[in-house]
Amino acid sequence: MPKGKSKVDKGRYGIYFIIPYFVIFLLFSLYPIIYTFVISLQKWDGMSLNATFVGLKNYVTLIHDPVFYQSIENTLIMWICAVIPQMVFALLLAVVFNNTKKLRGKEFFRAVIYLPNLITPTAVAVLFFFLFDWQTGAVNKILLNLHIVSAPINWFLTAGTSRGIMSLISWWMWFGYSAIIFGAGLNNISAELYESASIDGATSWQSFKSITFPLLKPTLLYASITSLIGGMQTFDIPYVMTQGQGGPNNQTLTVVMYLYNTAFQNSNYGYGAAIGYGLFILILIVSILTFKFINGNVEDE
Repeated sequence: MPKGKSKVDKGRYGIYFIIPYFVIFLLFSLYPIIYTFVISLQKWDGMSLNATFVGLKNYVTLIHDPVFYQSIENTLIMWICAVIPQMVFALLLAVVFNNTKKLRGKEFFRAVIYLPNLITPTAVAVLFFFLFDWQTGAVNKILLNLHIVSAPINWFLTAGTSRGIMSLISWWMWFGYSAIIFGAGLNNISAELYESASIDGATSWQSFKSITFPLLKPTLLYASITSLIGGMQTFDIPYVMTQGQGGPNNQTLTVVMYLYNTAFQNSNYGYGAAIGYGLFILILIVSILTFKFINGNVEDE
């Protein structure tokens, strides 16, 4: 080594580059998580300087809260009604795009089906609210002109139609994203497997059942868990379409809507924080069950 030059310790410079990440994580992720748990142990209206420590009282109340369980049921029903057709339709589109080599404009169609995902949920909710308005909505006018119905339908008057519209919006917004994800997974499957199956006389359905679907299950696992996390945090669409009420009779009230109304509308921040942790535990449990179910089938095969 030439005189006057010392060996540069490059390892420490890497630490300097990751310090900003940890600082941001501590300030904007870890600290809010810990502080939320502290709030959940208190009775606080968000304005007073002194909060009353109540221990686990908020969690005990949460366990016996029928509205909380109603919000969980609503959220799960709307998520399931959206995610099943979403996954099926997205998978079919991905298979068609992947197997039809001579299909013109595939990239254009992929971009088109992804476009709804780029629109903010609030804007989509306002659009569908006016489409399904029972007095002036375009859907009712079309049905009346086609003589399918004899009188306008109040779509938000019953639980079934209200939940169905929420699920329809979620499906429309996210099936394109899922199709892109499935398409990426299909591209990772070797074409040699399909060629071997074709030589052995396998039909398209047999190739899909024995090759495509099993090898696509890791991608399906990712899509299912991310959809679950997003679905359990549904807020914008039902809040806008029901004006924050979750009607009719709390049948479209989601867990996050209940949290928002409790904390910010009723100024009960302690109980709202407890609802947030209840939602976290629920997502964790369902995600683990989903992982065990799909990943277990992957290992078996």
